[in-house]
Amino acid sequence: MKKLKTLFILSLVFFVFYGCISNDKAENKVDKIEHSAEYKNVELAILDYVEGLYLVDSTRIDKSVDTKLRKIGYWYNADEKGYRDHLEMTHKQLSNLAASWNTSGDRANEESPKIIEIFDINSKTASAKLTAEWGIDLFHLAKVHNQWKIVNVMWQSQPEKE
Repeated sequence: MKKLKTLFILSLVFFVFYGCISNDKAENKVDKIEHSAEYKNVELAILDYVEGLYLVDSTRIDKSVDTKLRKIGYWYNADEKGYRDHLEMTHKQLSNLAASWNTSGDRANEESPKIIEIFDINSKTASAKLTAEWGIDLFHLAKVHNQWKIVNVMWQSQPEKE
């Protein structure tokens, strides 16, 4: 019984130690990604997207978004107290929207959020999240001709406070 107890304690120590090492490796990987050129390039593509809308500059949409864009969304209608779903948008529609969405400057300003979280970057694909004035966008990006392009966006308006 004493040998079994010792074996159990040694096993527990091993798993705790191994878990700490694995966690350190994961943290180091994230740190390395955040300081890589690829991280900065993915971040720049998303920044071009959000600032294209905020600053009424459709050229930044054209630069950062793939022409085969698939964008769908869920907009909260306060009058109906529910979401309107599957609002779809093409690259052309997004580019046209960027050219007019904030023309009067009353939809976004210097204080408007543009919080970018990058979840994963691989050699050809990446995923990220943007919190912006209109809500939350979830992105899939692809490296096209050596440049990061947004190819899929799923969005929703700001979640309603419950």
